[in-house]
Amino acid sequence: MTTYESKQKQIRREQGVVYDRISDLRNAKPYVDAISAEMRQGMEDVEFTEDSVSFKANMVGRVTLKIIDRESPKMLKFQAEGIPLAANLWIQLVGVSENDTRMKVTVKADVPLMLRPMIGNRIGEGVERFADMLAYTLNEER
Repeated sequence: MTTYESKQKQIRREQGVVYDRISDLRNAKPYVDAISAEMRQGMEDVEFTEDSVSFKANMVGRVTLKIIDRESPKMLKFQAEGIPLAANLWIQLVGVSENDTRMKVTVKADVPLMLRPMIGNRIGEGVERFADMLAYTLNEER
């Protein structure tokens, strides 16, 4: 398994509040609905439950991210299903002070050695963008 980690992101909220917000995936629906059709290209029929988000992806089929482990208020672990390689995603939270939580996103993926040069950087960039987007969304919420 190859590990891809985001840089540490600052969220100006208390750790428990951040955890509660991201641990119920139904909370993500308004944000996904707000994404433009152009940005959401290739991602159709998005469904949310408390523990999973799934969507139909072009050329892959139905993809699901499912919470498989929780450690309140520190960590959520997801498993990706419906993609051609084994992958897990972690969101780790550390409370620094009352209104300062640090977040890091980690993906471990079983990328075949021959494909790492072609897709490894893209996965790393995707992890960083996801962490940026999540931190931005959590910081902008009222």
